[in-house]
Amino acid sequence: MAFTLITFVAFTILVAVISYVKTKGDDQTTADGYFLAGRGLPGFVIAGSLLLTNLSAEQLVGTNGQTWAVGMSPMAFEVLAATALIVLALWAAPRYLKSGITTIPELIGLRFDRSTKLWFCIAYIILYLVVQIPVILYSGSLVFENIFNLSGLLGITKFQSICVLCIAISVVGSIYAIFGGLKAVAVSDTVNGVGLLIGGLMIPFFALNVLGHAAGSESTIAILDGWKYLVANHADKLNSIAPINAEAPAVPWPTVFTGLVFLGLQSWCTHQSFIQRVLAAENLKEAQKGALYCAFLKIAGFMFLALPGVIAYALFELQGDQVSMMDDAYPHLVTQVIPAPLMGFFAAVMFGAILSSFNSVLNSVNTMFTMDIYHEYINPKASEEKLVDVGKKIGIVFAVATTIVGPMVYFFPAGLKTFLDSFVMLIGLPVLSAVFGGFFFKYLPKYAAKVIMVFHVVVYGLFMLLAPSYPGGGTMHYLYAVAVLWPIELIIMAIMNKRNKKAHPDMQAWEQQDVKAVDLTPWKYRKVVSIVVLICVVAVYIFFSPLGIGVA
Repeated sequence: MAFTLITFVAFTILVAVISYVKTKGDDQTTADGYFLAGRGLPGFVIAGSLLLTNLSAEQLVGTNGQTWAVGMSPMAFEVLAATALIVLALWAAPRYLKSGITTIPELIGLRFDRSTKLWFCIAYIILYLVVQIPVILYSGSLVFENIFNLSGLLGITKFQSICVLCIAISVVGSIYAIFGGLKAVAVSDTVNGVGLLIGGLMIPFFALNVLGHAAGSESTIAILDGWKYLVANHADKLNSIAPINAEAPAVPWPTVFTGLVFLGLQSWCTHQSFIQRVLAAENLKEAQKGALYCAFLKIAGFMFLALPGVIAYALFELQGDQVSMMDDAYPHLVTQVIPAPLMGFFAAVMFGAILSSFNSVLNSVNTMFTMDIYHEYINPKASEEKLVDVGKKIGIVFAVATTIVGPMVYFFPAGLKTFLDSFVMLIGLPVLSAVFGGFFFKYLPKYAAKVIMVFHVVVYGLFMLLAPSYPGGGTMHYLYAVAVLWPIELIIMAIMNKRNKKAHPDMQAWEQQDVKAVDLTPWKYRKVVSIVVLICVVAVYIFFSPLGIGVA
């Protein structure tokens, strides 16, 4: 245990030192310098930061728990993200950088009006503070408690342990997000990203080795024997094509090409904490490199976010100690397969993934409040130094508030927590409609985005509350609601666009202004790399299907 603690602290300190060295000479006194890293991030840093912002303990535990329960179909959330990143690189990034925006609500305000900007900004901030950050804190704390039994080591209750861990995550994450600005967050994300790829990819190989030995292999290294046993005995779990009426957490195959694509666009093309990395790019070429590099990382993500869950099912079944809860599968597997000398490094990698999600979202909330509310409505004449000071102070307030809320999730029933997680789509899809529809339709009335938000909140909220069933029974997957609602919302916007143009025949079409914030010369290899990404997506799906190693 002492060696585990030493290696954990050593890697965590290493990340902090590298982040400090890389940012100590940067100008943090301007809004661009603090909130957008001086618009100077290179592609590989953007890729690493995008990956770690997206990846949290909730995904490591949750997605692997889902594949333990239903097989490989949840890998779609990782692999299909690559297609959304192509859209980000080729379509969204050029438009965002052209406007020189700092936040997505700012872009919505430029397209519609100030009040619409305020609507979406407040909705985003409430969503992040009440749902997303507390869930990140709680799920991260739960992971450490489940894997390392902190309550047992300290002689405290499980809830007290979660409180201690929430505070630890919040304090360390806040140091990066509040005092280091976006660049410190991005640099730490990149270093942790390297650690995550190493640590995360260790798990399936160690797990296959243990599975091979459990299945009777006498080889010193039994990885190949473990894989053969998995394919021979659990090929049904290796099939990523779920039935049309599958219930969550499985992903019905029609939604892979509809609702999940829309969900990916919302996450990767309009989510503030993701987009802020792209907005901080040195130029368009680096932004496109970052998005497409991250696409390859997301495709490879099935190796540590989906496959270990299936291996866990096979191993526990063979050993006769099958877990009963999805969220127990990954922690239980980790404690069984990681050699003791590497446990500290893995703990540090997990801690880095948790920190990344926390400090990235916190940094984004600070940015939106400071730039879209304080600077817009409270103090329009505020200096650059004043904006940075406000950003730091409100960050402390938000960090304390979410740290208080985080442990409270412990008392929520599991169903409510699931509902809170899905609550993100109440705001996410209207943002997607406002951004994409705003670019698609040039004659929209100023109130269009507000109409879409109200319509979506009412209809999607009713869907989540009523939980309709399939004709043959079983709760309908929420991705079907997403698949239906987004096209409807675009149709509504198209109708409003046509009616407004007809009512005002002399109205000028909306045109985006180029503020010359960065060089907009595109990366010359962007289209070729995008094609390679798509080929990789198709190849992975074929491999994990009845055409490959899966069995229907």
